[in-house]
Amino acid sequence: MSDAEPTDSLARYARQMRFAPLGEAGQRRLLAARVLICGCGALGTSLANTLVRAGVGFVRLVDRDFPELSNLQRQVLFDERDVDLERPKAIAAAERLRTINASVTVEPIVADVNAENIAGLCEGVDLILDGTDNFETRFLLNDASLRWNIPWVFAGCLGSEGQTMTIVPGQTPCLRCLMPEPPQPGTMPTCETSGILAPAVQFVSAIQAAEALKLLSGNVQAIQRSLVVFDLWNWRVRAMSLEQLQPGGCPACGQRVFDWLDGRRGNPAAVLCGRNAVQLPAPPGAPRLSLESLAAKLEGVGSVRLDPFRLRLSVEKHELTIFPDGRVIVAGTQDATVARALVARWLGS
Repeated sequence: MSDAEPTDSLARYARQMRFAPLGEAGQRRLLAARVLICGCGALGTSLANTLVRAGVGFVRLVDRDFPELSNLQRQVLFDERDVDLERPKAIAAAERLRTINASVTVEPIVADVNAENIAGLCEGVDLILDGTDNFETRFLLNDASLRWNIPWVFAGCLGSEGQTMTIVPGQTPCLRCLMPEPPQPGTMPTCETSGILAPAVQFVSAIQAAEALKLLSGNVQAIQRSLVVFDLWNWRVRAMSLEQLQPGGCPACGQRVFDWLDGRRGNPAAVLCGRNAVQLPAPPGAPRLSLESLAAKLEGVGSVRLDPFRLRLSVEKHELTIFPDGRVIVAGTQDATVARALVARWLGS
């Protein structure tokens, strides 16, 4: 940065620009950058908070869920008011982010990230950031990154542990190079069984955000080219070398076989982390639902609650939450077969 004082539009980033590897040129690149954050939970809110404050010019937030009281321990953009208002996470987070930095464009999208909508979500972005809670979606993001040549930063955390890896198509190994197959359902611990500490979230999201700033400011040579793994409780931090993995060494980045993106792979049902609930996606090509018409049909079946974003049907020991895109979350079970049977019974599909 020159000795001259920054212009008014850059003044809020003055301390950041004094960091020599970034400088004014890097800051201007951040202002022009466009990012997709998939998931607006613990990782996603922390990432969005950091990048909006850093002046990343456009942030697209995608999430399917609503804030709950148990989220507030680690999801930094929400408060008790958001829980009471029952607004989608993406909407509530965007409103908060606009009060932090009104010069940044924040685009909230209430949706489940899947093979049908990922192309539109990735359109026009320079970077994808992983704020998801399942490997099926991460393998989809990996496919999308490779097909459209968009860097992405993988991350996950559980308990006091976490891991992250930066993926630049053609320059680094991809997620499938590291992990040829996602873990089998039921073989991995979840936040429901192992819990999660907020400092672990903040630690891994800080690494992700730093990698994002490097990539978006034109400092790709500075990215971490290892798998970073840590345990904050027992204080172990390792950078595991990926030298044995060469870009192009797996079906995805080598043969450009995109099983998740092309719909050949992927679990159609997802047990939601930390909740006794199963999400069932909309059938491929399903039209948008009229929640008002559906609410009228369900009167008398059980307790029906309708708001602009969802319809909730409470019946017997379960609650079905139906979204305009056709997704259904069935609370009261972790069994996908039971969830499908309940949807067929009460919704006829």
